This record gives sequence, structure tokens and C-alpha cells, in this order.
Amino acid sequence: MTRKYFGTDGVRGRVGESPITPDFAMRLGYAAGKALLKQALESEGDRPSVLIGKDTRLSGYMLESALEAGFSAAGVDVCLVGPMPTPAVAYLTRALRLQAGIVISASHNPYYDNGIKFFSAHGTKLPDEVELAIEAGVDQPMACVSSADLGRAMRIEDARGRYIEFCKSTFPNDLDLRGLKIVVDCAHGAAYHIAPSVFHELGAEVVAIGAQPNGLNINDGVGATAPKALCDAVLAHRADLGIALDGDADRVQMVDAQGRLYDGDQVLYAIVRNRARHAPVKGVVGTLMSNLALEHALCKLGVPFARAAVGDRYVVEMLREKGWLYGGENSGHILALDRHTTGDGIIAALQVLAALREVGGELSELLGGLRLYPQKLINVPMARGFPWRDDPQIQCALGQVEARIAGRGRVLLRASGTEPLLRVMVEGEDAQEVATTAESLAAVVREVAA
Repeated sequence: MTRKYFGTDGVRGRVGESPITPDFAMRLGYAAGKALLKQALESEGDRPSVLIGKDTRLSGYMLESALEAGFSAAGVDVCLVGPMPTPAVAYLTRALRLQAGIVISASHNPYYDNGIKFFSAHGTKLPDEVELAIEAGVDQPMACVSSADLGRAMRIEDARGRYIEFCKSTFPNDLDLRGLKIVVDCAHGAAYHIAPSVFHELGAEVVAIGAQPNGLNINDGVGATAPKALCDAVLAHRADLGIALDGDADRVQMVDAQGRLYDGDQVLYAIVRNRARHAPVKGVVGTLMSNLALEHALCKLGVPFARAAVGDRYVVEMLREKGWLYGGENSGHILALDRHTTGDGIIAALQVLAALREVGGELSELLGGLRLYPQKLINVPMARGFPWRDDPQIQCALGQVEARIAGRGRVLLRASGTEPLLRVMVEGEDAQEVATTAESLAAVVREVAA
């Protein structure tokens, strides 16, 4: 059975257009609720309860209410936490022993998009087969349990404090952040009332930017997808470090005192290199988009490296298959499974800060000479379902590029799992050649896919 609604990170799209509509959200909640009830009956468990969190998009209120109605109609209790980072929902679902967690967020996308994604009782993304089972129920007729069996709704008032304490618990007890001035960019997103407090309570002087959400400004010129605001703020405030999160705070980028930006590959390497000082690291999982220089640098440390499909869910799956702990994407999704079950921007930043406190020096020194190869990524609009793999012009152009840069770089074409785009990526040692090659290949794709 193929996916109809779920992409690589739940259901996502433009608000008001299928599937991001209130009627779909209600049917999705009902279908998920019926699936959870079936599991409860099979295991002779109690009535299931779920947790719903959201980011700061205005549309989150509408979708939250619709999901709540769907779950209630199915006879499932709902716990509401309001604006809360995606990884916080994963943690709270596990900590409160709930059967599922739901996040209403489109992550790094603009405010006019939104999405719905699920976590299991263990704080991990739902397995593909469970998502497919929910999909199968979405298009079925919706009913309602009897009035006495309707699900109840309650608000978890201390969710923010619980998650702040959890984040702090991942930082060594014998260390603190006193003497550090840190700029924290919350992207006007879900971490606006959480991230500054985490770093402040560990002793840092915090300058918060992107922390005034109005429902429409999430990711707008701030955050991990627009890091120039952070670079400028670090220099303007003469800060020691900058941390940029995205709208739902599951990805991170960092900036040093000189205003230099460090992406997910570099953050991951800094964490792994420091972990390797204490104990052997079994291996690291990246994705098809991970920089080739990261793979080479890990090889020098004696750390095996494997590539998963793009999407943090696939990184987690491969980590669990191999029994490894560390992985991530260059976009800033960082997995440290010895600290959390899912990618967490705040916790990833804390691991880098812990390494800085342990070894001293600057962020650049943690990288031990790692220099990323130039990489050019071009997003080409493409109709959903366009058969680009079977197009002879695209495949011919791809073959020519691969032959030209063989041994000196790599090229990758992949369809986005969240947007109607074909991503064209070229990477190599020569920046000019990389840029020229990427543009020429993207031009072919544009001509064919237009």
C-alpha cells in the first residue's frame, strides 16, 4: 500500500487546501483514535490517551480543535499542551505514559503551511505500517461513540517546566554556562518561551531574538532557515555563541563569536568527536545530503559512517537497526539517542556547549580541522508525482554530470518529501565547478518539469 497523505514527516501542505483542512484533521484524529482503541482492546489496556502540541502558526488553533474533536468522537482522551517544540511532545508522550503524541507544525515552512505528525508511546516516529493503517481509516465513514464513552480533554499546565528540566538534565551536572553570552534565535516558533529559559537557567547570559510570535511570522527572516539574523545579532551583541532553531525546534544551526555559521554536519561532528574522547563511537548515520567531508573526517577518527534516506525518521530507523547512537542531517536535525529519542535542536546545542566547557577553546576548534566541501543545492518546482526518474533528458544530463565529476565530487537528485520540489545537489572540491554544474543540471530539470 502506497502513502496517500503521509510524507516523510507526517501530513503537510497549504492551509485550507487538502489535506490541511479542518474536516481532514477531524477525520485523521478519528482514524488514529480508532487505531489506538483497537490496540488497547487487543492488549486489554485502558482507554488510550494522546497528547497534542503545536507550534505558533495561527492555523494551529483550528487544527488542534479539529483533531481534538476527532479523537473525542473515537473515545480517546486528549491532553493539550499548546505551543511546544516537536521534541518536547515526543518527551512528554513518553514521560506521561501516553499512547501517542501529535504535533501540529510545518517545521521550517512559512506560516501558511501546516502539518500533522505523530509520535509513538516510546517518543519515536510512528512506523510506516502504523501510518498506513491510519491512512486506511481516514477515508472511511466517520461515526461517534456514545456520549458516555466520548474522550475527555484536559490541559497539562506544567508541560513547559517539565520539558525545560528534561533539556537541562542532558547537560553534565558538574558543568554550567556561566560567563557565556549566547544569542538564541527561536524563529518566532514553538521554543520561544522555552529555549531562552533553558540556557539562562544553566547560567548563560541570554539574548533572545525571534521570540515574539504573532501567528504569522514563524520562520520569517529568522531561525535555522534564515541564519543571517543570528550571525548579525551575535556580532552586534558581541556574544560568545549563537543558536538558531527552526519553527518547531527540532533542528539547529550554530554561530561562533566571529559570526561564522555551522550547519548540522558540523554540529554532529563536534558532538561525535567529543564523545569519542570518552569512549569508542560505534558509528554515525547521515543522509544522502550529508557532506562528503563529514564522512572523510569521521573515517579519520575511526568511526564508521552510513547514509540513510533524507528524513530524520530514516536516520533513526538506521541507527536502531545498527545499534548506533549518533546521526543527523546537514539541515540541523541531530540525533543523540543517549539523550533523546528524536532530533532536538536545544539538546543538540547543549551537547556542543558541554564539549566546549570540557575542552575549552572556540567552536571552530571542536571541529578539528573539518572543512566542508562546497555544496550547491537548487530546489526546482515540480508537480507532485512527476516521473523524473524515468525522464530520458534528466537521466542523460545526470549521467553526464556524474561522469564529469567522478572521483572529485558527487551529485544527487531527490524529490522533497514535504514540498512539490526536486532537489538538485552537487558537491565537490571546486566551488566554481560545483555551482556551474548544479545550475546546468537544474536548467534541464526546469525545462522538462515545467
